[in-house]
Amino acid sequence: MKLLEVLIERKVQSLNRPFSYAYFGTKDVGVGFRVLIPFANKKIVGYVVSISETNKSLEDIQKELGFKVSSVIDVIDEKPLLNDELMRLANEIKDHYCAPLISVLQAMLPTSLKPSSASLKGPKIAYDTYVKLLSDDESGLTPKQIELLRRIKSADGLMLKKDCKSPSILDKLVASNRVDFVKVEKTRLEIPEYKKEKVKILTKDQQNAVNSILNTDKTVTLLQGVTGSGKTEVYLSLSEQILKQGRNVLMLVPEISLTPVMVEYFQRRFSGNVAILHSELTPAEKYDEYRRISRGECKIIVGARSAVFAPLDNIGLIILDEEHVESYKQDVLPYYHAREVAIMRAAHFNSKVILGSATPSLETKARAMKGVYHYVNLPNRINQQELPKTTIIDLSKASSFSRESMMFSSYLIRELQGVLDRKEQAILLINRRGYSGYITCRNCGHIFMCPNCGIALTYHKEDNMLKCHHCGYVEDKSDECPECGSKYLSKSGFGTERIVDEVKKIFPNARVLRLDSDVGEVRNNIQKTIEVFSNQEADILVGTQMIAKGHDFPNVTLVGVVLADIGLSLPSFRSSERAFELITQAVGRSGRANKTGQAIIQTFNPYHYAIQLAAKQNYETFFKKEMSVRKVQQYPPYTYLTSLEIISKNEEVAVELIHKIAEDIISKEFENVTVLGPVSPYIAHENNSYHRLILIKYKNSDKIKPYLDRLLETLKSKSQIDVKVNVDPYNF
Repeated sequence: MKLLEVLIERKVQSLNRPFSYAYFGTKDVGVGFRVLIPFANKKIVGYVVSISETNKSLEDIQKELGFKVSSVIDVIDEKPLLNDELMRLANEIKDHYCAPLISVLQAMLPTSLKPSSASLKGPKIAYDTYVKLLSDDESGLTPKQIELLRRIKSADGLMLKKDCKSPSILDKLVASNRVDFVKVEKTRLEIPEYKKEKVKILTKDQQNAVNSILNTDKTVTLLQGVTGSGKTEVYLSLSEQILKQGRNVLMLVPEISLTPVMVEYFQRRFSGNVAILHSELTPAEKYDEYRRISRGECKIIVGARSAVFAPLDNIGLIILDEEHVESYKQDVLPYYHAREVAIMRAAHFNSKVILGSATPSLETKARAMKGVYHYVNLPNRINQQELPKTTIIDLSKASSFSRESMMFSSYLIRELQGVLDRKEQAILLINRRGYSGYITCRNCGHIFMCPNCGIALTYHKEDNMLKCHHCGYVEDKSDECPECGSKYLSKSGFGTERIVDEVKKIFPNARVLRLDSDVGEVRNNIQKTIEVFSNQEADILVGTQMIAKGHDFPNVTLVGVVLADIGLSLPSFRSSERAFELITQAVGRSGRANKTGQAIIQTFNPYHYAIQLAAKQNYETFFKKEMSVRKVQQYPPYTYLTSLEIISKNEEVAVELIHKIAEDIISKEFENVTVLGPVSPYIAHENNSYHRLILIKYKNSDKIKPYLDRLLETLKSKSQIDVKVNVDPYNF
């Protein structure tokens, strides 16, 4: 009998421990295998973390342990899911982020391989059936049989069965031992082929950057370059050097919308060596790509955040493009940041990490300034083109508008018309999807709210529904107020859908596209939209932050930020930084070729330093200003943050426990540790559960980290609650 220690698939802290199971079967089983097990009267999936052989009976084992030991129903895998490097990485992430190990494993693996019940219904290996030539002896065959035999031979002795056409003739060839059937695994993702490009000659700045990065003894380099400075060509040149060393490259982008663009760059330079990993792939495509990578069939992986877990061996270079973007931080368990995971992997392989951005996060820039990271700067645009001329429009002044629109200033309308007249292109940014921010009753003031989260539902005109952008709840738009029955309902605020309507109203002949996460829900829509705009088959692109980063549209000469205040209104110490980054990146999409660009920023806060400095593309001054604000408030990078959240279906239990924890931390009098709260989070009631949290500030983790580990171990015994720890949270 084998005794297995198994993690179960439930990713909650109270069950974050191995459970013992007996195995009497004959299949191979070991550490890293998935097993089907009984748990709480259900069949679920577990992950084996240790195994031992015993000659003792099950009854004796149960007496020794003091509890009943159930038996494994089945072994799912034929070999371990993760190699030693990835398993070590999983444990490092678990320790650093105080996360249940099973949650880390589920984040690392594609659907079909996750230690979860969903994996049992996931796609499996797909095969094509081929006809393989065994003998070209034509004696005794009919002319038709000889014809097919020769066709198979001319195809190098291997032809798809479906191309052989006549089943009866084929069966005769099989019966006479001339051919046989073989199954060959097929790949369900077709990566586009592009004409291989010649290696570009680097500018002096780019060549200096490549040399500096290759020669530094530091693991991490911040590559800061103004928008349009040619950072991508530096990535390609570095990748070429790494591949020559016989090592591999991991290229991460922050948005799925940027993946096709980056794939094209790498395919043109390194055709046939590129694999893709991101969430827009179907589970079957992701499964195939994951297995192709694990077999060592590709040298370069391009993907979004989760691609940092790609089973790539011998990594020599990891690149995070637009490293400042918050989407690199996972917002559900485990709350990892791809930057930190990349650095963990780099330590194992002794590889280099490149963090590229025109507007680095304050944490990254501060580490570079202190010498923790190597620093390289690209201060000039690749074509020596000047940065776009930028105009700030004060929306609080009625004189800014004409009768044509209450969303677009007269100046923006006039400049858009000029773009259309010159057959150029424009981008309009509004970082809110949907048609209107919320719907309210003008009679009684009722606001349509999400029943799960308690936040306002957003109206989407396209399908005439109200949607929660947090939990995904949807409902049909009502024509009357559920409180008072009034039909006087008012739409407040606006998003991408309404901007598109406004553009079409003012410019009825303009070809308009929209790109946001709603559009991206339809498979391949993101790539198709970008291709149409890149091919100049549309005049104006309206979108959220998805269009503000990384794209290179040579014919775009105008960028309009329709409402720059959305980022500033976020209840977060990062709100100014986010607003500055988004505006700077958006402005940088204009005038990237040989045409002069301009940007128009519409705002109710025209004198806010984030907007003023973003308009000037002045990162260095913004960095100094924002660092002084952070120092006074003692927020990162001057301190570290960890949030601790208690979740319970009983509000009283959640409130009482979070207060006890806060008081306990304060009573310990840890040096340079501050507790903020307890507070109710932005979404305090979700799915019939109540949430309360505290925010812990600290200078180093030497004392607070062991305390949190002990606390989590203690809280496992409390059945009425779940606890979530978020190290380096973004939304505070």
